[in-house]
Amino acid sequence: MWLSELIAAIIGLSGGMVVATALAAFIIGLGIIPRYAGVTHTGHNLLLYEDALILGTFLGNIFYLYQFHLPFGQWGLAVIGIFFGMFLGSWIIALGEVVNVFAIMARRVGLTKGVGLVVLSIAIGKTLASLIQFFVMT
Repeated sequence: MWLSELIAAIIGLSGGMVVATALAAFIIGLGIIPRYAGVTHTGHNLLLYEDALILGTFLGNIFYLYQFHLPFGQWGLAVIGIFFGMFLGSWIIALGEVVNVFAIMARRVGLTKGVGLVVLSIAIGKTLASLIQFFVMT
């Protein structure tokens, strides 16, 4: 009985590690990490950032798979939520840049000025919708 559970745990953990590593490779491939390192002028720490990303996806897999509960309270949850939101927002913006969504939209609509305001409006809208979903709908 315990042998089959051990084998299932190893298979599940291995599959999760493969998916987590693929996600980290995809994020690195999109150029999010090098862009942050370039903006903050900390390019010498690029390998550290990539290692932290892989470690984070691995630990996220462990916490999700084994349902660990961390006693951070509501303030800790808010801080973690802000970091998750920053991560998701960065990913969405990077994907948008890869497919040039904003350039195509601006050309079709005839938008020549204020593209930065459009991007800022999208970010504010996503943030407000997330806060409404988190605080009002739960």
